[in-house]
Amino acid sequence: MATLLSRLKAPEGANKKRKRVGRGDGSGHGGTSCRGHKGHKARSGGNTPPGFEGGQMPLHRRLPKRGFRNIFKEEYSIVNVKSLNLFSEGDVVDPEAMKAKGLIKTLKKKVKILGEGEVSVPLTVKAHRFSGTARSKIEAAGGKVEVI
Repeated sequence: MATLLSRLKAPEGANKKRKRVGRGDGSGHGGTSCRGHKGHKARSGGNTPPGFEGGQMPLHRRLPKRGFRNIFKEEYSIVNVKSLNLFSEGDVVDPEAMKAKGLIKTLKKKVKILGEGEVSVPLTVKAHRFSGTARSKIEAAGGKVEVI
């Protein structure tokens, strides 16, 4: 087996020599080092940023700004009441427990419980917000609602 492994070789054309630019005219890559003649891209550090249009006013600056972005907007991870049936009777359901069961992706967002579906087990649910129907369905099942 060792004799076969010692004779392994890359197929023809798999390994190419590295292009060594700027090493004299005899190398074929001397003189301008494959950068052409003059111009912005021939210079060191010469590269245009994305969106550059040759000095013309770029599209993202030509178009008017539209709308309004509220910087104080709070984003919520949404969980429906029907998803809470994953938990067993008497469990305390907080954002950490929801993340562990895969109901929410991150703990950075606040959690809001909505009232779609039915909950069949009594739970203590802790979240940042509850819709009215979610609150009534959890309490009707014998559970408790706590706002964090």
